[in-house]
Formats: sequence, structure tokens, C-alpha cells
Amino acid sequence: MAIGSIKSYLPRGLYGRAALILLLPIISLQILVSVVFIQRHYDGVTRRMTQSVSGEITLILDSPAVQQAALSEALGFTLLSSEAPPEADHYGFLDFSGRAMIATLRTDFDDLRAVDLSNDTEVMVWFDRSGVNGISFPRWRVTASNPHQLIVIMMVMGTFLTFVAYSFLRNQLRPIKRLAHASSEYGKGRIVPYSPGGANEVRAAGTAFLDMRARIERQTQSRTMMLSGISHDLRTPLTRLRLGLSMVDDAEAEPMVRDVEDMERLIEAFLEYGRADAGDAAEQVDVVDLVTRVVDDAQRGGQNVTLLPIDPMLNDVAVPLRPLAVRRALDNLIGNALRYGGTQAQVSVALTDRTLRITVEDDGPGIPADKREEAMRPFTRLDPARNQNKGTGVGLGLAIVADIARLHGGVLRLSDSPVLGGLRADIVMAR
Repeated sequence: MAIGSIKSYLPRGLYGRAALILLLPIISLQILVSVVFIQRHYDGVTRRMTQSVSGEITLILDSPAVQQAALSEALGFTLLSSEAPPEADHYGFLDFSGRAMIATLRTDFDDLRAVDLSNDTEVMVWFDRSGVNGISFPRWRVTASNPHQLIVIMMVMGTFLTFVAYSFLRNQLRPIKRLAHASSEYGKGRIVPYSPGGANEVRAAGTAFLDMRARIERQTQSRTMMLSGISHDLRTPLTRLRLGLSMVDDAEAEPMVRDVEDMERLIEAFLEYGRADAGDAAEQVDVVDLVTRVVDDAQRGGQNVTLLPIDPMLNDVAVPLRPLAVRRALDNLIGNALRYGGTQAQVSVALTDRTLRITVEDDGPGIPADKREEAMRPFTRLDPARNQNKGTGVGLGLAIVADIARLHGGVLRLSDSPVLGGLRADIVMAR
């Protein structure tokens, strides 16, 4: 419990933690040296100087009265007389050397009444005696004149060395931040220039990241090329089948023609899945214009889809997106909403400082909450969730949308539509 409470106060950033690692030992060492060494050292110096002054005070007070004035003047003391001397010692709360001096004086003089240190430059010592019952002398005679110099030097040098160490450490942390930035951007589908740097371990991590990125890019290109080759190889025999079926009676050829059309749709679905993260680069896109054109095209195709009113503040707002990929995702969501969902679909757009959300809702039966994660997996068809009689597919529609969302550093979220009562699909992408 205590460890958890301490962690909540610790810095979360790498720079903050590095500064804590640097400052904590230095400050702890300075406090230790100041308390254990400096304080004890200057206490000892103060006691020895006070003992020397005590001998001179004893000499003055034990001398005949006619000689006390001349002797005190020669030794740098001032005699005091008061009918009402102070009853208690006076010293500052942080006057540690003053406390050591008073303790030494009380050890040397049994009749010591009080010591007044209210004046930082003068010491007044009072005794229980008649006549001359007090004596004063400069404070520097019992206190080292430069006790603060060592502390000041330690603080100045500690600050300077901390700054130097932090500058070196910042140069070592900069390659880590560059690596984190490149990794974050690649997770959002953007490839930024990056070259490994820094210490050998950081450079090795950067090189491993570049190798991983290149390997993923090669795998993506290989998958796209493989699917393109399969499409090209399969379309030729399908074309020959269609030509052959055109010479057969329509009644006999109709079932086989439907099979050929289904095969062509399956091939297109596989190709679309392969092109989910390829084909276009990220660019600044007017989101409202892109969504509006997708909805207009769907309406011209006879689909019952509506674009909800958009906040005028979103007009002419450009967001870095892959326009073809986002358009493909919206087409899939709208097509699924009307094919497997219900009779109508609604599209809305919302934009915040950090995210872009495009929502498609339908009035169909929806998808049960425990099946939504499975529905976004490739090659998954949920018979109870959707009306499969209204369309055919291989279960790649939502998987394609989820891949495109992840390509933009976002996620696809499925929930119940509060407006139409069917399924609500949110594409949440990082800006």
C-alpha cells in the first residue's frame, strides 16, 4: 500500500525519472555532509574558541576592580553593569553554534546567569555578581566567520555538476525518444525517417526496429502480390467458364452462372482484404468532404443511408488519413449495415483534439456483446447475428475495417445503436 502511494508521486516521464536519479543522491550526500561533518566540525571549533574566550573572561573578572576596565579594553571586551540582567538565554532557533557556545560557557562558569545573542554581531554574558555583572565581546571571537562557505561551494558545484550530468543524460535519452516517436508513428500507419543513434544498446534497439519495420513491409507487399496473382490466375478460368456457360441453355446455365458470380465476389473480398493496408499514402484529407462523397455515392447506388448534420466547425478541417482505405472502410460498414442489418443506416462524424470518430448505425438485429470481438476476426461469419440470406461473404468486412482503423492508430468499436436500435460501428482514429 505504501509503495503504491509513493509511486503515485514519482515522475512518469523518462526525463523526470532521470533527473530524480541524478538529484536524489547529490542532495542526500550534501545533507549528510552538512549535518554529520560540517555541523560537528563547526561545533568543535566554536567550543574551542569559546574556551579560549572563557579564560580571558576569567582573567578579567578575577582581576582587581581597578584593573578590570584597562584589561577588558586591552583584550577587546566591554564591561556591563545592570540591576536587572536577563533571566534567560536569548538565541535564534537556527543558531546552532550559539547553543554550543552557551553550553561551553555554562560548563566554565558556575555563576553564569544568561547569555544574550539577540544581536548577531555581539555576545553579552551576564553573571550573578554585584557591580560589574556582565561583559560583551564581538561574536566573531567565538564563531567561525565563514561557516557557510563550504555549504555554498557544495551547493554551487552540486548544481553545476547536476546540470552537466543532465545535459549528457539528455543526449543519451534523445535517441530513445526518437525511437519511441518512430514506433508510435508506424503504429499509426505513417513511416517517418529514422536512423539509429546513441549508446550501443539503444542503437541495437533502433536497428532491430528498422529490421522489423522492413520485414513487416515486405510481408505486406508479399501478401498483396500473392492475392493479386491469385486473382489474375483465377479470373482467366472464370472467364472461360462464363463464356462456356453462355452457349448453354439459360435454364441449365443459371445455377452455374450464380456460382461463378459468387466465386468472383469471393475473389474481390480476398483482394480487398489484401489491399486494406496498401494502395495509398497518408495525406491531409478534408474529413467532412470525404464522408459526404461516400454517402452521396451510396445514395446514388440506391442505398438508404443518411448523413447526420455535421458541426460547421468541422468544415475544412484536414486530418492525415489514407483516403482510399478510409473510403473502403466506410463502404464496407454501410454495405454491411444494409445487407445484414436492416432497412436504413445513418452516418455521423465527430472530431476532438486527439481523435476522429466516424459512426455508422443501422436498425437491424445487431450483434450480441459476447460475439463482437469474434465478429472482427477474419473469415468469421456470425449466423445468429446477421441475416445471411441477404448477402454472401467470407467474413472479411469488419476485419477489413478493423485493419484500416489500426492502420490509422485507432480501433473499431461495436456497440448497440441508441437511435436506431441496431448495431453501431465507430471507427476511432488518432489525429
